[in-house]
Amino acid sequence: MTQQAVSPAVSGVYVVHRQDGFVISDDSARLDVDVVHGYLTRSYWSPGISRALVEKGIRHSMVFGLYGADGAQVGYARVVTDRMSFAYLCDVFILETQQGKGLGKWLMEVVFAHPDLQGLRRFLLATRDAHGLYAQYGFTPLKSPDRFMERHDPDVYSRT
Repeated sequence: MTQQAVSPAVSGVYVVHRQDGFVISDDSARLDVDVVHGYLTRSYWSPGISRALVEKGIRHSMVFGLYGADGAQVGYARVVTDRMSFAYLCDVFILETQQGKGLGKWLMEVVFAHPDLQGLRRFLLATRDAHGLYAQYGFTPLKSPDRFMERHDPDVYSRT
């Protein structure tokens, strides 16, 4: 996988190319919101989420779109962050037709290498089934789970 980054200072957008034609960009204007919404609404973590909430999440987060050689979006990741001390990785997916090509691992490498996500004190995520993937990037179970609390409403999207 030959990669080449385009400096954010040059283009205002962080873009990484892969030799086989795939591209990752943090340009939210490039996202295909229909693809993102379509996947998220059928995912286990946000079933039935409205398009309006997906758009709101995009506006208020760092987003990464993964695109095929034809320009069609095939993957996505979102990071909620203050770009100084904290980040929360969420909504990561690769379309089923593109899985098994190493794209998810590449997407994570690009996300974690982003200049605005360096030097953070804490980077969190929640997953039901991808612990092995995220462990490759330094994620571990909470060291002090007794210090963390949550307000969790798993049915919120079905009421909005």
